[in-house]
Amino acid sequence: MNARETAWRLFSSELNGATYEIKAATEKAPSYIVTRLGAMVNRVLMAGVLTEKESVGSQDEPMWRGRVQDLAGGSFFINVGGRYQPEAAIAMDSLEPPAFVAVVGKVRSYTTDDGRVFVSVRPERIIKITEEVRAQWALDAAKSTWGRMLAMRKAAALGDGATEEALAKAGMPQREAQGIATALAQYGPPASAPHLKSIQTALRMVLPDDNIDLGLPEDMPDSPDEIVIEGKSDSEHKSEIEDIVLALLDELDTDGKGAPRDELERRAEAEGISSMELEEVSNALMDKGQVYEPNLRHLKRI
Repeated sequence: MNARETAWRLFSSELNGATYEIKAATEKAPSYIVTRLGAMVNRVLMAGVLTEKESVGSQDEPMWRGRVQDLAGGSFFINVGGRYQPEAAIAMDSLEPPAFVAVVGKVRSYTTDDGRVFVSVRPERIIKITEEVRAQWALDAAKSTWGRMLAMRKAAALGDGATEEALAKAGMPQREAQGIATALAQYGPPASAPHLKSIQTALRMVLPDDNIDLGLPEDMPDSPDEIVIEGKSDSEHKSEIEDIVLALLDELDTDGKGAPRDELERRAEAEGISSMELEEVSNALMDKGQVYEPNLRHLKRI
């Protein structure tokens, strides 16, 4: 069983600003869009408002295009095909803009004849969410973006010495080292201002009473208080949710065919687990080989 690629949390401005792609070496190998902050993106988990949708297919073969606006003010562009993403196509058909949604999907790039690059997302799953879940995603994306900015700043300070080998030797995880070294080679050191603007805009929307001002890039602190979220560590929190979901799968699998997803979502919500968190944890458990999907509407323990 091949592990799934990480579903990145990043703002649309970072994804849309990427122009370099690492092509798959073999037919089944993953391709990556490399962002200017060094994220090697094959899959994304995004949340926002579905502001537009357009049917571009037929009744026999439905296809949809859509726009999902994030809290930083930018938009992800999605393309849904009924043949290869039937569940996402069904969800898209039932949604009416504006609607809060979370989308998990793979990124794709298209280069025009004049060299312009457009990035879109092919959804694997689309689910309706609450405004609170959208806000939590924005905080996660802000933390993730800030972490990449700090890592990129340290790497860029090495100048020509910021090779993948040097970054890995300095303790950076191999994939992160590869992404940052590739980004520096392809784009050069990134400007801080656009990414700071995305973080600041999103945090001001989520925390309107905190008067958040990240200042100029030159005054950027090492760890701004506004992005610190108190409480349990991410790993502890995710481990607890995984245990709850596994217990629910055992309880709801009454006929040996797996737990119905709609019932699992209802019970998880009663436990304080949002639909987006459930999607994330389900993917993580599948990556670990602990659960699988016998069909699109059931989840079962292995």
